[in-house]
Amino acid sequence: MSQADDHQGTRRDFLYYATGGAAAVTAGAAVWPLVDQMNPSADVKALSSIRVDISGVEVGSQITVKWLGKPVFIRHRSEEEIAAARADDSANLPDKFARNDNVDASLPADDENRAMDEAGEWLVMMGVCTHLGCVPLGDGAGDFGGWYCPCHGSHYDASGRIRRGPAPENLPVPVAEFVDETTIKLG
Repeated sequence: MSQADDHQGTRRDFLYYATGGAAAVTAGAAVWPLVDQMNPSADVKALSSIRVDISGVEVGSQITVKWLGKPVFIRHRSEEEIAAARADDSANLPDKFARNDNVDASLPADDENRAMDEAGEWLVMMGVCTHLGCVPLGDGAGDFGGWYCPCHGSHYDASGRIRRGPAPENLPVPVAEFVDETTIKLG
């Protein structure tokens, strides 16, 4: 093989690579608008986090707010509710995990791992039954003093943990934090 043949092979290889690179850039430029249109719109991004004023929520009551199209229960628990929830920490729970997006996913479903604060006064949970997506009834409903889904009979305790029924998981705790003493930020 002569030096001229070797030179032609390299030139041909260069043309193949250059053509392939140009085709990849062109394909990327053609596909990008299709991918970009799937990003959330500005109004959806604006709702990705909300602030909730909890100053008017009395001890022993709850409010329900809508966030990302789903209900969120924000409960200001009484001492009795906190004591009942913490007493149930040793119960045989169907779902052993906290399901709290604010803590490590492997933590157990103890009440302190599901409450917003150390004292356990505030409980924030998605208000959607983990069985088929119904909205459970609250204010001490069900056999365990928490929430009850009448559609299929799922009973949740005062910490939002599944205790009986077809629901496979505890009511999930969304990303939430206290902004100040009277405001909770969801998302």
